[in-house]
Amino acid sequence: MHIIGPVFPVDRLPSWAGATWIGEITTEPSAHEELDAIAVPGAEGYERARLLVRKGHNVVGFVTIDIAEGRADHAEVQAALRKLPDVHDCLAEASIERKPFSVIVCTRDRPDDLRTALNSLLQLKYAAHVQIVVVDNAPATNTTQDLVAGLGDDRVVVVTEPKPGLSNARNTGVRAARNEWIAFTDDDVVVDPDWLEGLARGFARGGNSTWCVSGLVPTGELRSPSQAWFDQRIGWSSALLPRIFDLKSPPADVPYFPFQVGRYGTGANFATKRSVVDSVGGFDAHLGAGTASKGGEDIDFFYRVIARGGHLVYEPSALVWHRHRESVEALKSQAVGYGRGLAAWGTKLLLSPGDLGRGLRVLLRRESWSLAPLRDYRNPMGSTTTKEAPIEVADITSIEHRALLSGPWAYVGPRFFRR
Repeated sequence: MHIIGPVFPVDRLPSWAGATWIGEITTEPSAHEELDAIAVPGAEGYERARLLVRKGHNVVGFVTIDIAEGRADHAEVQAALRKLPDVHDCLAEASIERKPFSVIVCTRDRPDDLRTALNSLLQLKYAAHVQIVVVDNAPATNTTQDLVAGLGDDRVVVVTEPKPGLSNARNTGVRAARNEWIAFTDDDVVVDPDWLEGLARGFARGGNSTWCVSGLVPTGELRSPSQAWFDQRIGWSSALLPRIFDLKSPPADVPYFPFQVGRYGTGANFATKRSVVDSVGGFDAHLGAGTASKGGEDIDFFYRVIARGGHLVYEPSALVWHRHRESVEALKSQAVGYGRGLAAWGTKLLLSPGDLGRGLRVLLRRESWSLAPLRDYRNPMGSTTTKEAPIEVADITSIEHRALLSGPWAYVGPRFFRR
């Protein structure tokens, strides 16, 4: 076995004692394998590592191990691997259709992040043609245009959307896309080489009724307390089994389905079809980063897919690593976006009686409800501060909760009262 990584480029030693090296371990025997230690590349300054483990295309789980002087103890790694569950995927490989993809990446004056994301996209392994559309949203500089031009790769095109807002950018990207299958990711990610293969597997898993596929988004960097807090707060990599969300088959473990939108995925990793985008009316220009709402455009899209009769497939083999906000101030800004965006989406839902009614009919047919999801949102990580994330949890969480109050006006104001 050997260890691959780190996920994101490391240009300096970690300054936080709780920092964790992030990478992947292959479990196939190596001809040069040492029996006492396994090298962890680029791990200087780290005392532990988190490793993604796969069996074939399936993500089995993650193991966290101690490291010293850039090496992991072979016996400790083996013991950790033995604790992981066995997995088996019954989906026949022959049933997977591999159509061309257009990948849309929306960005705004973040060339360093974008360069890392594009480098990973250009290493995708996929049998069909891939087009990469970079949407330069309300740029203040020419850095994005210059970066794409410097790549000299005709698979990558750049288009400009002058009106700020992530939904505006995504709609522009869809118009520029040449293919029916369209995948979305962000500029602060590293995509797995088999990401599109996983998305194609998701389309096959849900059959002809698949309107949307979302995937696994594990933490790709843990260098600061802010990143560690977000890693514990958001469960983007906690679900490791495929599943299909369908309005006709409410899942027993999602008591507020279809309104528990956080269970469907995130905008950093999903795919849909051009025909679906057209049928649901595109992305709402009053939701998303760069608007007054600061968020909510992805959960709004996911909900409309399900409310209007489509299958949303969660496919963990479609994997995208995410770089969380490194500073406390950036984390606080993100918390505002999550709270305000959620309330803005809820406001839109109240103004959309058709979509709201479809969801309410499903919810009201349930025999019982649980208050656990509401308690979890109110106090998502408990009242204690952990060694891994020594940030005042109540402060970040209260910022998100207070931001809920501004969500309704953030949606209604620009839509109905401002010209």
